[in-house]
Amino acid sequence: MKLKLHHVNLATENVDRMNAFYTRVLGLGTCTEDLPVLEKNRGYAGDVAFVSDGAIQFHLAEKDIQAGFRAKQFVNPVSHGHIAYRTDDIEAFIKHLEDNGIPYADWRNQAVNGWRQIFFYDPDGNVIEVHEVEEV
Repeated sequence: MKLKLHHVNLATENVDRMNAFYTRVLGLGTCTEDLPVLEKNRGYAGDVAFVSDGAIQFHLAEKDIQAGFRAKQFVNPVSHGHIAYRTDDIEAFIKHLEDNGIPYADWRNQAVNGWRQIFFYDPDGNVIEVHEVEEV
């Protein structure tokens, strides 16, 4: 099971302001490839801007403190943001978490069509996502 940093999600009250900051001040470009297809009717319906430094994506997501409740998940990845890793074997990673006694929320594809996503907390309460792109 291989993990690779895929994106950093920053939760914001104002997506346009954050997008302007990251593109103008930091010089990041608008991301157009390998973007998630949001499932706006299944848990998270916020706006998101996608920017990149050419290697790592930044998902500038509208803060939504109710997304976890709507999706019936105990981890809310868009209340304060998260870091995300892509894996080539989500089932092996889930087993790894279970073997280590780490609880996780299995969002499956409730937020992103075509991505199997799980979320869990690090020891200080930061949210971590691990996802695998599903075969279509």
